[in-house]
Amino acid sequence: MSGLEWESQRVFLAVLRSGSLSGASRLLGIAQATARRRLESLEAGLGVKLFTRTCAGLVPTASARGLVHHVESMAMAAEAFNRMASAETDVSCGTVRLTSSAFLGVEVLPGLIREFHYQHSALKLEISINDLLEDISRQESDIAVRLVRPRETGVVVRRTGALRVGLYASAQCLERYGEPASLDAVRRAPLIGPDRRTADLRRLVEIGLCEADQPFSIATDNHLAQLAALRNGLGFGLCPATVAANYGLIRILPDSFGFDVDVWIAMHNDLRKVGRIAKTFEALGEALNRYLDDSGRSYQAKSAP
Repeated sequence: MSGLEWESQRVFLAVLRSGSLSGASRLLGIAQATARRRLESLEAGLGVKLFTRTCAGLVPTASARGLVHHVESMAMAAEAFNRMASAETDVSCGTVRLTSSAFLGVEVLPGLIREFHYQHSALKLEISINDLLEDISRQESDIAVRLVRPRETGVVVRRTGALRVGLYASAQCLERYGEPASLDAVRRAPLIGPDRRTADLRRLVEIGLCEADQPFSIATDNHLAQLAALRNGLGFGLCPATVAANYGLIRILPDSFGFDVDVWIAMHNDLRKVGRIAKTFEALGEALNRYLDDSGRSYQAKSAP
């Protein structure tokens, strides 16, 4: 593949992501005329029309949609190549890509990487916030933080501890609805829970928080939206102890209800040879371990009669 062909395909992907030539040119840092010329060159080479112009922007044709998976795979491979090739042994610069769930990526990780970022400010950290798991065996990301044990082959896995999860409510919620004295009372109270994610519902049924046909007063599959509803007094819901403490949430049934969720960190085995990635993995793992140890001690102290 020539450089020009790949550059044209990069424009194609950028238009897909942004919906316009102007957006693609901003993403790639090139002139809009250059983006148009490369896209037209790609269409001419393929002999197909890739986009239809509408008032809402450029809409991909069926031919374009059929190429999306291939061009995204090529982009991920190119990004992985660049990350591996840049600053191979130098910890202070280059790029490290982290991936985690939205909840951990927003509520937990930023505080944990602050000191590492201050010490290595020239190191670029790409943070992918996605509840869909990026494949670390294919090096779609360098380091993954997950709430389920990674099962990919050729991957280094470390358990960093466990989030202590309990049932919580805001002061406003308790003022309005009162404090439930039992799980039966909780089930009759306004509950915050999943919408269509059956795996989350099964988990709540397994731990005894609700029935399979439980009507939730606030139903959303987005865990950050669940936290926002909890913080704003819309009902009772689950939350890790450390995050609940940040927002002044009040634990319900501390002596009879709660559970642990293991937190894992993983990277591809080959990346242990890359200094900046190995150092980031070690620093993040240690920070998670301290954070989860502290949360466990705090959780146990608050749960003591």
